[in-house]
Amino acid sequence: MVDAAALALDLAAGGVAGVTITWADNNGIPRSRTVPVASLPQVAQRGVGVSTLFAVFDSHDNITYAFEGLSTPAGDVRLIPDLRGFTRLAGQPALAWAPGRLASVDGSPWAYDPRWVLEAQVQAAAAEGLEIKVGYEMEFVLTTSTGTGDVGDTAHPQPAYQAPAYSPHALLAVDEFIGDLLADLAANGVPVNQLHAEYGPAQVELSIVASDPITAADRQLLTRQTIHAAARAHGLRACFAPLFTAADVGNGWHVHTSVWRDGRNLLASSGPADRPGPEGAGWMGGLLRDLRALAAITAPSVPSLARLRPGYFSSAYQFWGVENREAPLRYVLGSELLGADHANVELKVSDAAANPYLALGALIAAGLAGLRDGVDPGEPIQADPGGWSEQQRAARGVVQLPTTPAEQEEALTANKRLTAVLGDQLLGAFLAVRRSDAAWAADRSLDDIVAAHRWLY
Repeated sequence: MVDAAALALDLAAGGVAGVTITWADNNGIPRSRTVPVASLPQVAQRGVGVSTLFAVFDSHDNITYAFEGLSTPAGDVRLIPDLRGFTRLAGQPALAWAPGRLASVDGSPWAYDPRWVLEAQVQAAAAEGLEIKVGYEMEFVLTTSTGTGDVGDTAHPQPAYQAPAYSPHALLAVDEFIGDLLADLAANGVPVNQLHAEYGPAQVELSIVASDPITAADRQLLTRQTIHAAARAHGLRACFAPLFTAADVGNGWHVHTSVWRDGRNLLASSGPADRPGPEGAGWMGGLLRDLRALAAITAPSVPSLARLRPGYFSSAYQFWGVENREAPLRYVLGSELLGADHANVELKVSDAAANPYLALGALIAAGLAGLRDGVDPGEPIQADPGGWSEQQRAARGVVQLPTTPAEQEEALTANKRLTAVLGDQLLGAFLAVRRSDAAWAADRSLDDIVAAHRWLY
């Protein structure tokens, strides 16, 4: 248990003025409250008041009253910091940061808070003797623009550098930013595997060391805060949106998971070198079985759907492959060099529009159900089905993932495993937000839609 009073005194002595408490809404957008350091002991116990309507904010800050459970402006919940995730912000020395959970006014779990969903699934895994590890790959685009990104904004974002993808000199133009970012992430307690210039114009990828799921979700939010602050300090701006422009490759936030029992990675290959043992195969089979519904949570926005195009390494079809970067489920092998425990499954149908707690909660639920049911994922596909004929795809049982909000909703509501995990109230709010977003986008061009989402995350 963290001593909030002692922490507050220590922060004040170190020149920290406030603590920013952050949560993510149903659009994946971080929301926050900042409290003075002196009030931290009271806030840690009682929280800060927050409107219930944040559960029905859409991506454009419109409030939808279409869901009966949250159809009035009356109501309040408490935002309570989880001080286990507390950190002083290296790039914002006057502030500290903590992830928050939303609780009812009596302190009990609030049905609309996705963090409770994830915690429940972690507990369900533990009850079966399982431990889940999660790591994120986060892609973003660096620009020199100061434009707002709103519809009609005339300030066109300019890529921060131009150079060959993956080359060592690509990042020279932003060398000082990269150095400060890595130092800030280390100081903020975010362990990094690696960082590189990605395929898209001025696109960067950063991967975070795997951890328990709740820590992974917290770190994803903290990493965003750290990147934004470091970029601002160097006159740059970071775009995390699923699409930076309608024509270019998008930003995926790929999720790597592994499942462990008694210190053994169940995804390590057993028998054939290109697939895990029965329990690991069941985990992967569960993800594959529920992928169409899962994608409605892990890639839920209108730009998310536009990103899922064949041939863009964005995974437009439902299948799995071994180290196949076009596969939405990429089985990553262990090896003699890396060790068998390196094996994991990468979910590529995931981006910044997903609430990290809700997305990981749904993912774990799908994997656990597949493990319990012994779901067989079938044979891997080592090609890009986007280049196949319809007949070839049909012969292998490969179908395209949903391409419209209506198809996404149909896939999710038809999946009783995942809707049960969300619960009727959270599901109702989530669908109301998705419908509001779809209605907003219905009469707008993709260019305008992309521009309006560019700086949301």
